[in-house]
Amino acid sequence: MKIVLAYSGGLDTSVIIKWLKEAYKADVIAFCADLGQKEELGGLDKKALATGASKAYIEDLREEFVRDYVFPMLRADAVYEGIYLMGTSIARPLIAKRQIEIARAEGANAVAHGATGKGNDQVRFELTYYSLEPTIKVVAPWREWPFASRSDLIEYASKNGIPVTATKEKPYSTDRNAFHISYEGGVLEDPWAEPPAGMYTLMVPPEKAPDKPVYIEIEYETGDPVAVDGKKLSPFKLLDKLNEIAGANGIGRIDIVENRYVGMKSRGVYETPGGTVLHIAHRAMESITMDREALRLKDGLIPRYAECVYYGFWFSPERELLQKLVDESQENVTGTVRLKLYKGTCQVVGRKSPYTLYNPELATFEKETLYDQKDAAGFIKLNALRLKVLKQSGAGRPKGKH
Repeated sequence: MKIVLAYSGGLDTSVIIKWLKEAYKADVIAFCADLGQKEELGGLDKKALATGASKAYIEDLREEFVRDYVFPMLRADAVYEGIYLMGTSIARPLIAKRQIEIARAEGANAVAHGATGKGNDQVRFELTYYSLEPTIKVVAPWREWPFASRSDLIEYASKNGIPVTATKEKPYSTDRNAFHISYEGGVLEDPWAEPPAGMYTLMVPPEKAPDKPVYIEIEYETGDPVAVDGKKLSPFKLLDKLNEIAGANGIGRIDIVENRYVGMKSRGVYETPGGTVLHIAHRAMESITMDREALRLKDGLIPRYAECVYYGFWFSPERELLQKLVDESQENVTGTVRLKLYKGTCQVVGRKSPYTLYNPELATFEKETLYDQKDAAGFIKLNALRLKVLKQSGAGRPKGKH
């Protein structure tokens, strides 16, 4: 049996290589996608081979990740439950897609992942596997092996000489890519407990950010950011630059209790500095370039689109259909947004576009000739007609005791 494992080099997947070899007598191929983890990838291929993998792939997918996954999601303004920008969710379909491609190239008949049986990632990985390769065998060790906790894995790793960085004293889990870093589990499982003071990676604590605000300008073309402060950058490099700027100003952390797809609530802390700035900037760009009703229609679809990403249905017909509508709406979302970054806040302070629908002659409080204010009287009366009829008929009378 040959298995391609989605490998991160962390506690779970380090143990999984040895466990798969023992439980399945399998030839294990480790695959790690470079999505912007940076220093975490150093020596990972050697570690995988030393732990028992027969081959190790480490592939640079950073530009593809930002261009084909992060940017389409940002064009949709997608947020889950009103606050989460889904940095973990959006990474899974690309990892799983490439995993399937490697399985085909290597003649592997199975794929595996290190997601727990309680989390969302198992769903995201496996829905992608099956949507791209319906007959593939999926091995999910967390649903099979005898280990009940990460403490058990730490003990197993210690007994078998597997090097890991997690400890029983600091067992919370992290997941990092170019878009964000997440923190879950361990000391964070108490939703009343404040995260440890030193638990920052992509950003500084807002109270330690500079005392002077920073102004930046982001240029957009058809819904995608293309330049920062006049300098054209590739998708990954642009996001990386904004992570640096926004992170230095304490922007991008959220602490939430979210509803997992599998049915439970989970507490997570996320840092998404560049993504937070891009989300705010994109909304500002849309505000002056999109028709009111077109924008409202698109906004009404945001929760549905976000669910497709969060639940793992990236390669589904509904997400692809929604993406076509979103992308069509972005035809004129072109221009520049100016933002003020200061101690954890990101404020829009300017926006301009060659396709702007903002007409100062209409919006002004000064004298103008394009709009006759007297016309508003008839407009209001027509809109009030149904309210008048409702009240006069008695059908709208408040119920209950008064």
